[in-house]
Amino acid sequence: MKKINNIKKIIEKYSKIPNFIIKKKKNINITGRIINKRKMKKSIFLNIQDIEGNIQIFIKKDKNYKKYKNIKIGDIIYVNGKLFKTKTKELTIKSKKIKILTKTKKYWPDKFNKIKKKEKKFRQRYLDLIINEKSRQIFIKRIKIINLIRKYLNNKKFLEVETPMLHIIPGGASAKPFKTYHSKLKTNMYLRIAPEIFLKKLIIGGFNKIFELNRNFRNEGISSKHNPEFTMIEIYKTYENYKYMMKLTENIISYVINSLFKKNILLKKKINIINPYKIITLKKAIYKFSKLFNKLEDLDNNDKIIEIAKKININIKKNNKIGKILIKIFENTTEKKLIKPTFVTEYPSDISYLSKKNIKNKKIADRFELFINGYEIANGFSELNNYKEQKENFKKQLENKKKNIYDKEYINALKYGLPPTAGVGIGIDRLVMIITKSKSIKDVILFPSINK
Repeated sequence: MKKINNIKKIIEKYSKIPNFIIKKKKNINITGRIINKRKMKKSIFLNIQDIEGNIQIFIKKDKNYKKYKNIKIGDIIYVNGKLFKTKTKELTIKSKKIKILTKTKKYWPDKFNKIKKKEKKFRQRYLDLIINEKSRQIFIKRIKIINLIRKYLNNKKFLEVETPMLHIIPGGASAKPFKTYHSKLKTNMYLRIAPEIFLKKLIIGGFNKIFELNRNFRNEGISSKHNPEFTMIEIYKTYENYKYMMKLTENIISYVINSLFKKNILLKKKINIINPYKIITLKKAIYKFSKLFNKLEDLDNNDKIIEIAKKININIKKNNKIGKILIKIFENTTEKKLIKPTFVTEYPSDISYLSKKNIKNKKIADRFELFINGYEIANGFSELNNYKEQKENFKKQLENKKKNIYDKEYINALKYGLPPTAGVGIGIDRLVMIITKSKSIKDVILFPSINK
């Protein structure tokens, strides 16, 4: 087969060129799927598309007409012909030769028929991609976003690394893992819930600027913003603190937006997600947005926090730490109101098990989370590098679990010395949701988890 031309490039190159010039050009060779067919008295018009665009094909009623009249929507074809513009100035290929490469065996909905059932859209993503231009563009943007993040970090001399997805001890985040069994090793293993522990082991080993674009797995609920399998990027830099990671996160997102759109992107509520971002403490955010506390100082009163939690029907378990209750209040009353890009800081240290405590106030951690349009997008902190304190934190984290098992190898690694380090995890799926203005995480994951 001769060299195949790209449909998008053909349209970009010739759409504004006068017809008499176009007609003098050499033959065009393209491949694609038929998405529309219209029969006329003396001709057939087809539209064929590839992943980036579609173009009209003109078949004249001549000696070859019989060979082509039975091709149908869904067939994948090769076309050789010359470009011209119709009376309506639509760029078209006048076919000289058509070859069917793949014949469809099923009824194929044309591009004007949308898939109405969401479940079918997710289960049969291949149909969705063929029919819906919007879906194709979302996933093309997703690929570009990931490539731009990589490009930014590579330009900043960060090294991309890979760490295991099968863990003997799940760690790096508080979540229920997926459990499996390794026959040869004769041991239980878990799909990773986060790569953090392994990445910090690499920092101990001498790396100083690393990142991993990773797939994580959490055996928990499915919703418009949660999928059991999801994509994150984790980034670590030595001799920096959480404030550096806040700025890096802001710069990465701004770089992606500027590169994709060459301008600020506005969400439906006119939210500018180019820097600078707002910064607010957790307690100030709850006080400002929840309207449940009479004064800011009430958020330093444990009895008042518990009283408010019960008032809004938060289930308080026997051994819940006050920091956990505070986070539940935040999630129920405040998180969804953080529309403009906002860094929330000063998280309770009693629930920030891998974070370094603030020097001036041990009750809070040097930690932040980024929220945009009501979604948590990133979580970062100054890394805890004291092995004794980390060991105690692991024990506190697991004190209500039946098996109090923590990563002793990581504690052993910390004894060799983790340099002062800052890290951040950014949720790729949610970031893509915001940039593409999608309503559900399922819209930005090619094959999301759905029921049988």
